[in-house]
Parts: sequence; structure tokens; C-alpha cells
Amino acid sequence: MFPIEIFHSTLAKLVEVLNRFGIRFHLTGGITAVAYGEPRMTQDLDLVIDYDAALRNREPFLSALTQAGFHLELTSARKALDGKVMFQVLDIEQALKLDLYPEFAIPGELDRSVMAEVLPGVTLPIASRSDAALSKLIWAVKGSHKSRRDLRQIWRNASPEESATVRRMATSMGLVDQLDRILSEPEGPA
Repeated sequence: MFPIEIFHSTLAKLVEVLNRFGIRFHLTGGITAVAYGEPRMTQDLDLVIDYDAALRNREPFLSALTQAGFHLELTSARKALDGKVMFQVLDIEQALKLDLYPEFAIPGELDRSVMAEVLPGVTLPIASRSDAALSKLIWAVKGSHKSRRDLRQIWRNASPEESATVRRMATSMGLVDQLDRILSEPEGPA
């Protein structure tokens, strides 16, 4: 687990590559838990990337990642992009892992990204609070206990409108019972 500040140079390199190819993105995962919940350490960075732009520029994009100092298994990354599934890249210099998701877990989430200062002096797009909560709900349903706690923290800081959006979308995704169950759980030790 790392303090978020350690990701500064890794993010700078990755953002430069994404911007070069016009690949929209936002940060999600643990960094949104920090932005919307409470400070904590994270073990990696999670990004949702624009599938169409990434696929359209697949070979030069993957090559640019390698040239920027990221290690990735090219065959697996190609298959992941083709199949709209997550693939990992490793910043060799920092020994930090990034998970790139070329598919939206929540419909339209990249269109609702918000700009936030994720590190001192570094403002980048992150998932909206509602989308971050829904993402945590999806991961909690898949068995992530950390996501359960993150969801409750994000919910606590949500506006009534954001909470209503999460509830409406969770209902449409068939996850409202799980949402209510997780929100009613007592907080355990940190």
C-alpha cells in the first residue's frame, strides 16, 4: 500500500500518453475513495479509458506506453482492448501498477467526470461521486470488503442529489438491495 503522492511521476507519464492519442479517461478506484471519503493508502491506480479512442489508436498507444517506461504484455493488452476488459501496466521506474479499464462499468461515466486536485498541484478527471459510489458498489458485490467501507464513506459525504442518483442507478442495475445492505453495515476497525 502506498500514499497517493508516490504516483505523481507515474500519472504524469500516463496522462501525457493518453492526451497524445486523445484518449479520454478518469481516475476511479482507491483514489476516488480518498477524494470523496477519507484519506487512505492505495496499492495501485485505476483508470477508465475511452474504449473507442484506445482501440482506434491501439498499436501506437501501446507502443507509446512502452516507450514511456511502462511494462505491459502486448498480446494480453491487445486482447484486453479488443475484448473491452481491464489490462495492467507497470511503471518500471516506480514499480507501481495501473489497471486500465477500456469499458465503462457505469453507462456514461466518462461524460460525468469531474476535475479534482488528486495530488498537490495536480488536477485530473476523476469519476463523479455518484459514479465512484456505484463503482464501489459493483466491486463490493464482487466481494471487495475495502469497497464496502469506501462506499459507506463516499455515501456519508454525498449530497441528497448524489445519493438519489446512486439509488436510482443501483435500482436500474438490480443492486439496490445490496446497496441498502452495505449502507446498513456497522463500521468495523479501520
